[in-house]
Amino acid sequence: MKTPISIKRGAVAAIFIDLQEEHRQDQRYLVHGYEKILANVQRLQAAARASGVPLYHWAYIVDLGAQDRPFHPVEADGKSAFSDKDDPLSAICHEVAPADGEALRIKAEASAFRSGPAAGELKARGIEWLVVAGVWTEACIDASVKDAVASGFRVLLVKDACGSGSAAMHQTAILNLANRLYGGAVTDTDGACRLLSGESVTAWQVEGSVPLRFTYENAARLYGEL
Repeated sequence: MKTPISIKRGAVAAIFIDLQEEHRQDQRYLVHGYEKILANVQRLQAAARASGVPLYHWAYIVDLGAQDRPFHPVEADGKSAFSDKDDPLSAICHEVAPADGEALRIKAEASAFRSGPAAGELKARGIEWLVVAGVWTEACIDASVKDAVASGFRVLLVKDACGSGSAAMHQTAILNLANRLYGGAVTDTDGACRLLSGESVTAWQVEGSVPLRFTYENAARLYGEL
């Protein structure tokens, strides 16, 4: 259901996950509507910076020389088939790259919060809400959101600032997350920017367990109603 929400100043951080060039340039890993997603992320970042909200950036990087990945897909030269540490396309897209003073964190797994100090650092800063954007919705966004919720954060999932390989993949992934986004909310970029600036907005919040039962036929409509 949709309910009015607001976020206390000083208790929110903005999280940007895997917004890398390979999703724009590598034909195997293109994200559907990526340019629009990047434009929405730019708006989120500008709103966060204007309101003094801390920004955290992640990139997925594969280093097969240092990581144990027995079934990982590789190229003929033995390098990772995606996100290889030496591939220039693993760089964050320039228009959404960290600004001065904003750290870029490297992760070697889907979730930004499965390991490492990030969750503890955010807790120590008094952060309660995480505004989440990035790619791919059913993979790294899904894993990061679920681990964030398990760590006690409220997640504001910005649906049109996330994406995947197709609209259907993205929409069903958002619906799956919305069904289990306990303590959090789903909104669009407009709503998220207003919340970051201290306004109250009406956003979708889960009530009960798994209220959204979707099919091939109605998934796009339900997604649009979030």
